[in-house]
Amino acid sequence: MGLCFQPAMAADPAEQTDQSVALSVEALKKKVIQLNRDLFILEEDLLFPASTQFAVFLSLDTGKFLKLDSVKLKVDDEIVAAHLYTERQVEALQRGAMQRLHIGNLKSGEHEVTVFVEGIGPDERAYKKAATLSIDKGTDITSLEIRIQDQSSDYQPDVKIVEWE
Repeated sequence: MGLCFQPAMAADPAEQTDQSVALSVEALKKKVIQLNRDLFILEEDLLFPASTQFAVFLSLDTGKFLKLDSVKLKVDDEIVAAHLYTERQVEALQRGAMQRLHIGNLKSGEHEVTVFVEGIGPDERAYKKAATLSIDKGTDITSLEIRIQDQSSDYQPDVKIVEWE
């Protein structure tokens, strides 16, 4: 009894066309994503040039003395950002995430930045705290961080505004 070989079946031309279209669409998607990323960077550079760019970030290292509810940010007596936090957002911040609270333009010179933090503090009481920082905006990007931390020395949360170098 001899071995019988069957010739390989030719692939369906329609199936080959579908595969090539799928590959083309996938390549096009990758190009669109890259273009979108490039446009986003260009847009940020145009909208927020380095000489006037001003960004504020928020970090949270609490859990025992504060359950964060909301944050309001003022620059020179004008509210520029306000945010109400969900439980998931607070959990993400407590795990080390950092939120970009505000990005905008700020002319060179002296400015006053104030943050208002609200939440539930020790003994399940309403908690409100504010912090203020005077900055001298130069021609470089200015970045600030609002740090909310548990302070075990007095069992209270601490709110600071820190300028990044």
